[in-house]
Amino acid sequence: MTDEPGIRPTPDAVTDPAVVIVSGLSGAGKTAAAKLFEDLGYTVVDNLPGELLPDLAELVSSDRQRFARVAIVLDVRSGDATLALAAMRGALEGRSIRPRVVFLEASDDVLIRRFSETRHRHPLADERGIASSIAEERSRLEAVRADSDVVLDTSELSLRQLRERVFAALATGVRPDQLAFQLISFGFKFGVPLESDLVFDVRFMQNPYYVAELRPLSGLTEEVRAFVLGQPVATRFVEFLGEFLDFAIPAYISEGKTRLTIGIGCTGGYHRSIVIAEEIAAWLRARDDGPVAVFHRELDRT
Repeated sequence: MTDEPGIRPTPDAVTDPAVVIVSGLSGAGKTAAAKLFEDLGYTVVDNLPGELLPDLAELVSSDRQRFARVAIVLDVRSGDATLALAAMRGALEGRSIRPRVVFLEASDDVLIRRFSETRHRHPLADERGIASSIAEERSRLEAVRADSDVVLDTSELSLRQLRERVFAALATGVRPDQLAFQLISFGFKFGVPLESDLVFDVRFMQNPYYVAELRPLSGLTEEVRAFVLGQPVATRFVEFLGEFLDFAIPAYISEGKTRLTIGIGCTGGYHRSIVIAEEIAAWLRARDDGPVAVFHRELDRT
């Protein structure tokens, strides 16, 4: 992985929540995430048997000074991960501690490549092979993923991007009448971000790639922005998307959703999707519907 920037804004630290539960697929970056929390002064607990998690909750609640910040890695190694998460969450919330659950995942081909490169053994490895083990793990963790506060696709992330995405996702300050928004611009040829709640395709807009003087410029430049938004279909699309979000955001909030990840995709993820993601981010910020983070996934590919 390279160490390149790709998200704005970049929080320097996480001051809340006090307890973070890190879960996800083997090979998706849980160890790297745990190390990031450790560097920030969190007490990191990894691979604790599920039966001992309620005892850990009691320990954390009884000594708030010593365990002011705790990161707990919980996955299939804990046994029944769904029951373990429910038990841990219930034990903490019963002691007035609201944990945040972060779920890390990646595409199958990326996970297979990572296991091949590191030669690590998958915790569910058997004679059927690594692909079968990954499929089984996805199935076992499906309920954990659904119950997580934050889902991150690490397939294309550098270590720095992983750090920034985790900390941006855990940023606090969301009112009950708001959502925390994450917009991801991406290129369809590199795959759709797995964590997206909504995905919009902007490949119907004219592509700046075919304009020689615009090809090397990203969607963050004024020249590319003017080219894209100068198209009537682009401005109308932004209007349509605004109308949809104006309708959908209150409904998401009423259903108890706290975060919304919107993927905006074009062919390469370098021009049109960046412009539209920035436009939607500006629209959301102007409405004060909640904090907005923007991640341009393919920006560092050139």
